[in-house]
Amino acid sequence: MTVLCKPAVQVPENVLTMEEALSIAGRLHRHHRELPLVLRLIGNTGVRKRHFLQPIEKTLEHPGFQARNELFLSAAKQQVPQVVEQALAHAELEADQIDLIVFVSCTGFSMPSLTAWMINKMGFRPETRQLPIAQLGCAAGGAAINRAHDFCTAHPGSNALIVACEFCSLCYQPTDVGVGQLLSNGLFGDAVAAAVLRGDDEGVGVRLERNASYLIPHTEDWISYAVRATGFHFQLDKRVPKTMKPLAPVLQRLARQHQRDPARLDFYIIHAGGPRILDDLSQFLEVPSHAFRHSRATLTEFGNIASAVVLDALRRLFDDGGARPGGSGIIAGFGPGITAEMSMGSWTGTPSTTTQGENLP
Repeated sequence: MTVLCKPAVQVPENVLTMEEALSIAGRLHRHHRELPLVLRLIGNTGVRKRHFLQPIEKTLEHPGFQARNELFLSAAKQQVPQVVEQALAHAELEADQIDLIVFVSCTGFSMPSLTAWMINKMGFRPETRQLPIAQLGCAAGGAAINRAHDFCTAHPGSNALIVACEFCSLCYQPTDVGVGQLLSNGLFGDAVAAAVLRGDDEGVGVRLERNASYLIPHTEDWISYAVRATGFHFQLDKRVPKTMKPLAPVLQRLARQHQRDPARLDFYIIHAGGPRILDDLSQFLEVPSHAFRHSRATLTEFGNIASAVVLDALRRLFDDGGARPGGSGIIAGFGPGITAEMSMGSWTGTPSTTTQGENLP
């Protein structure tokens, strides 16, 4: 069996509050005919603050796609190592004990992947497998957990490392003034997260037992990037918030296949794409809003940090004392496709409270 250990999470030191975001949007788009709607939508996200790689003045500049991608790579090389080291410490493993690295990001690009740099610089063995995932967006956090779980199942006793590196602020496009784009400007934040899957059934965390993927047919253009000379232009369809109605039965089916009541699980680690997503899913799954408290806390304190959301929400579960021994739960990430990546597991061990808040401002 494979145990998903406590994630490590780091956010940049530059903070943008909701009040500041609304003020900036009102100033930059004061002549936008739908500005009242935009401000209302941003205000309804529930995001209290977000963390950005650069101060807001620099974030609002656009030095070009090349300069932004170079900044992504240099910042990743600065921030990923310490997050990885902390995740390894949580799992009580060393870098040379890792057999697979899954690196996910939708906000920067390199070839070879940053996994090659990590292997060369951080003590991983040359034999370490590499699995970079670049095009699953927010669903990639759940996908990384699932693919790492598949690997550890296929190779008993192996260990896998997941790294999510999302600098969403580098995708800000000042010329995009559609309502969906302006809403995203008030929603997304930056973060780096990492977690280890131990393949020896040791450690504290979620013992992964089953996973699944699902794509809602004919929705591939609802969340997408237009790749232009200026970089990645995020495109969001207004129908996206309604996708929990077709996805809720998929989550229920997964739980029932695991002989669990989907309305009575011990923990729910759900991608916090926005409050509507969480509100609808709690309704369709017939669970109280409090069940999604860790995901809501991520949204409130960090905004939507893309693939890193599920790892941060899981960290919060650890910091909250975990679940009861043997208690079952679900982890689910949603993203472009519309794709859902889901896993079921049970809680094992008792988390330590001595490392709460590490790497966080």
